[in-house]
Amino acid sequence: MTVAVETGLWQLDATASTVGIRHRTMWGLVTVKGGFGALSGTGEVRPDGSAVGTLTFDVASLDTGNAKRDTHLRSADFFDADHHPEITFAARSAELRDGDQVHVVGQLTVRGISRPLSLTARLTDGNATGLTLDTEFSVDRDQFGLGWNQLGMIRGLTTVTAALRFVRAAN
Repeated sequence: MTVAVETGLWQLDATASTVGIRHRTMWGLVTVKGGFGALSGTGEVRPDGSAVGTLTFDVASLDTGNAKRDTHLRSADFFDADHHPEITFAARSAELRDGDQVHVVGQLTVRGISRPLSLTARLTDGNATGLTLDTEFSVDRDQFGLGWNQLGMIRGLTTVTAALRFVRAAN
């Protein structure tokens, strides 16, 4: 599938977008899943077809279906939402390659710690008024100061999944 994406400014449609996390806990026996309810983002498709943009997730909006766990995840043990209320991903370069594959290079910032992140997304829908990108990638939470690990219960990588719907920004 080859999709032509219009140049110009794009806005994340938060109501049609999802960002979730998945992590195995309890010595790998339980998988905790959650999602961020408050998302925002903007992007620009340049005349050469490349794109740049920023996504922001409100840490306090993380919902894993367990209020006690969510409160702990927002605490200084994990995301420290009082001091670092947002997670951001700044896409420095996004290029459509091999039909529907989008190669993205950027910077992920969690708890005030920024690390480079490269990923591949799939352009699943695109036209003059909207486009959707789907991706799944893994993050080592220790790289972002999320090392709390009582009794060795939490190990390994966190998987992030996202379905991001962008619409043309109003001029």
